[in-house]
This record gives sequence, structure tokens and C-alpha cells, in this order.
Amino acid sequence: MRYSRGRCLLQYWLDHRQMSQAEFSRRSGWSVRMISFYCTGERKMSAEAMYTASQILNVPMERLYSWDLLK
Repeated sequence: MRYSRGRCLLQYWLDHRQMSQAEFSRRSGWSVRMISFYCTGERKMSAEAMYTASQILNVPMERLYSWDLLK
């Protein structure tokens, strides 16, 4: 079985944790613009970025995206 990253769920988790993109930017060291790119799907997070986000948000990194099963 193979999977592909679907939609980024970063904005969902920010909302769930009641954290603004600006606060997440401060904690992660990334620009607000980059976080916006991740949230809108314009860019995909690297494994390192996913791990960093998962630590800040206290969620497993695989929950930062929806995952699609490839046929």
C-alpha cells in the first residue's frame, strides 16, 4: 500500500489549539507567510517541518495532513 499527502490540516490544528498563525510563527521560527503557504496548501511541509509543528501543537505528525490511499 502507498499513501500520498492530501490536504494540509495545520490551520485546523491551529484553530483547535486556539493559536494564531503569528503565535505559531513565533514558536516555530518560520515566517507568517510560510505558515500561510502551508495552511493554504501552496507548499507542503518537509518531514522536519512536520515534526516541528507536531511538537508545538502536541499532535502526531501524520495528523498534520489527510492521507490518500494510492491504487
